[in-house]
Order: sequence, then C-alpha cells, then structure tokens
Amino acid sequence: MALIPSQVLRIAILLSYFSILCHYKALDIPAHQTYGGSWKFLTFIDLVIQAVFFSLCVLIDISSLLTKGGDNGEQERQLRKLIGLRDWLMAVLAFPVGAFVVFTFWSLYLYDRELVYPKLLDSFVPQWLNHGMNTLHSTLVYEMKTLTER
Repeated sequence: MALIPSQVLRIAILLSYFSILCHYKALDIPAHQTYGGSWKFLTFIDLVIQAVFFSLCVLIDISSLLTKGGDNGEQERQLRKLIGLRDWLMAVLAFPVGAFVVFTFWSLYLYDRELVYPKLLDSFVPQWLNHGMNTLHSTLVYEMKTLTER
C-alpha cells in the first residue's frame, strides 16, 4: 500500500506545524512569562488548532490504509466518525480561525506594524517563524480543504 501524494503532503504539513510550534515554544520572549503565556495570543491558539487538525488528518490516512480491504463494519463506522470529526473541526475551527488570524494580522501589519508585531520582536522571533505562524498555515488549510473535498 503506497502513500498517495495528498497523504505525503499531510504528513509534511504536520511536521512543519510541529517544527514551528517547537521553535516558537523555545523562544525566550518576555510576554511568555506573564499571565497566560503563549495561550493569550490568537496566533498561537490557531497554530495549535491547525496542528491538531492535521494530526487528525494523518490519523485518518493511517486508519484508512490499515482498514482498506478489510470487511470489518465496526472499523468502517469508526473511520466515518473520525472523518466527521475532521470535517467538523475544519468547518468550525481550523478554517475560520486560520482565515481570521491571517486577514487580521496582515491588515493590521500593513496599517501599523506596531499594533500587532512591534519591531522589538524582530530580535526574538526570526522572520521565517513569523511568516510561518501568520501566513503559511492559512494557505495550507485552504489547500487541505480542497484536498478533503475530493
């Protein structure tokens, strides 16, 4: 049973999310030491939602590979439940929050950078990490939406 390109893409996306999360949590930013830590930032919450969503997608891919060819109705029913959960997570959390974060962040960034990403943060957060947290994940969610509709 060979992996198809969409399954390889989902695994690569999941690994990129975990890489971004690990790098972000390793940063020593003073705001992370205050009340709420990283969880007070919608960008971080969105990143976690996206990582959970893609983890679920990879779990479904693995489950479908393992149950393919089997005649077990219970496994098929469980797989349909997981697919329903994935679709719900995409429709209710992953896509709306991801689109909101990207649109809001870059709109405010273009209006006045200091409102959402002060120049002070450039010394803490590398440019690639900022781009990964605020742009990459929404683009990948849109691509995932088109892949899951097939």
